[in-house]
Amino acid sequence: MQVLGIDVGGTGIKGAPVDTAAGVLLEPRLRLPTPFKAKPGAVAKTIAMITQNFAWNGPIGVGFPGVAIGGIIHTAANVHPSWIGTHAAQLFSENTGCPVHVLNDADAAGMAEMTFGTGKGVKGVVLLVTIGTGLGTVMFTDGHLVPNTEFGHIEIDGFDAEQRASDAARKREKLSWKKWGKRFNKYLCTVEKLTWPELIILGGGLIKQKDKFFPYLTVHANVLPAQFGNDAGIVGAALAARDALQGKE
Repeated sequence: MQVLGIDVGGTGIKGAPVDTAAGVLLEPRLRLPTPFKAKPGAVAKTIAMITQNFAWNGPIGVGFPGVAIGGIIHTAANVHPSWIGTHAAQLFSENTGCPVHVLNDADAAGMAEMTFGTGKGVKGVVLLVTIGTGLGTVMFTDGHLVPNTEFGHIEIDGFDAEQRASDAARKREKLSWKKWGKRFNKYLCTVEKLTWPELIILGGGLIKQKDKFFPYLTVHANVLPAQFGNDAGIVGAALAARDALQGKE
């Protein structure tokens, strides 16, 4: 089954058709800038532009940076607060003319990695953290998704974790890799004490710079980069849409 996967991020919205049987992009992905303030209408129009670029008229999966339950958004840390209470699946479907399934963006990335990537076949607890504008998290136990975890917003030293340890924080404060790496390590160690994973997978845009901060990580769990890199959200969103549609048949 072919599905258009779309990953909504704080700075960019990426999409590409996906072969969900193989977990591969069928065409080079298209990335468009996330609209200023990331309001619902503007984001929906950007998703429609990506859909039109691929002349797409089939199912669409969208990974969104917030808690998504039944297509409705419940949190909006890095997008406009008017998203809260918005039926995103319905909004995107109206703008694209296609059936749309929406899930948390980190959950989407995790589905790709557990199905085809670094987490494939791993038993026990697996934690994936996406490092970008924020800190997205997803947890699996024996391959089963625990949806909508928000460990990126746990409090550390009186601060929301992603305000101190995300890539956006690194850039905003002009932190050296060593200083940021130690901050991120403190975050991972804190989450490890809460979840005790067998494996921690790190993804998101910053994973391309893994050699610059992996040396500062001291967690007990095995830490590996996401196999799909920054494409994990696209592939996982497509997989989730496929499963949701098949569940309705």
